[in-house]
Amino acid sequence: MVRQRGYRVLAPDLGGHGLSPRDGYSREQWADDLLEAAPENVDLAIGHSLGGVLLAMIVEYLRPRRAIYEDPAWYPADAGFGAAQPAIRAMKDWDADHLRTLSPHWSEANVQAELDALAAWDPDTTRMRYLETAYLPTFPVVPSLILLADPSALITPPLAERYRAAGFDTRTVPGTGHSIHTDDFEGFLAALEGWV
Repeated sequence: MVRQRGYRVLAPDLGGHGLSPRDGYSREQWADDLLEAAPENVDLAIGHSLGGVLLAMIVEYLRPRRAIYEDPAWYPADAGFGAAQPAIRAMKDWDADHLRTLSPHWSEANVQAELDALAAWDPDTTRMRYLETAYLPTFPVVPSLILLADPSALITPPLAERYRAAGFDTRTVPGTGHSIHTDDFEGFLAALEGWV
């Protein structure tokens, strides 16, 4: 969809994901890696989940013309980032049946893509340095959209209202979970109207 609209798309693997190196994980290192890999004059930056955290960390330096945060993991657990990590590590053991139960609308191709991603992922990425440091935006550095799941376990309605009051555009895609783009791709695209 974005290529059809004239975008050149870059989707880098973070360390410990895909074919990227496995060693010394931290959000700070990932943020540095993204800034190093990014071209100049970025028109649009999109960050999903952890990617939303990293985009919030670098948006001031990257300065894209627009930023989209898809269900960003700014608030992963009431007890902090460390408390969320065991549950995230457990995802390594998910099988196709578990994914189908969690996401009944996913196609078999989506289920297989997620299994492939989990197979290529190092769960030690959840044992990051500086884990309790929070990276939460307070205002939009550039025009910014927060795209929310329905309901979002990460950005509650009061938090969404706080971000709206701070100047973020917020939109919700009905009936979706954390992976909005996979749960309802057409709804995801519709929610991006005017942004992409």
